Amino acid sequence: MTVQTVRVKKLGHAVLKVRSLEASVPFYRDVLGLNEVARHGNQMVFFSCGDNHHDLALLEVGSNAVSPMPKQVGLYHLAFKVGDSLDTLRAFRDHLAAHGVALAGQSDHRVSQSLYCHDPDGIMIELYIDADPALSRDDPGAVAYIRSLTL
Repeated sequence: MTVQTVRVKKLGHAVLKVRSLEASVPFYRDVLGLNEVARHGNQMVFFSCGDNHHDLALLEVGSNAVSPMPKQVGLYHLAFKVGDSLDTLRAFRDHLAAHGVALAGQSDHRVSQSLYCHDPDGIMIELYIDADPALSRDDPGAVAYIRSLTL
């Protein structure tokens, strides 16, 4: 008898709790460019990056929701691939600025290059491009590299 290995294949989607769909939907739809695909009443909105039925959902929890504390267990950031070139990353940086979204940082991770910003609830969002896949294939530890990025 063959024993089948059971393992997760990929991350399917994430659901974020937000204070207000009215404030958050324009950020994810208009600024990040996600496609709004469905709503569940006035409480949830579902988004797709294009290939999946949904990649992200927002769940409204109300304006009195407490923000997570910095040393509290939970989500640190959510990352979205935005393209394959530094020119695309520069264009996204300019797009964020045009929408009044401040950068929280720029990083070179060797395996990727990233911009960081916050959504309307302060959730950190990483927008990245991948570098040459051979870097992480040849040196898996390269994923732990971080230095400042100048665009």
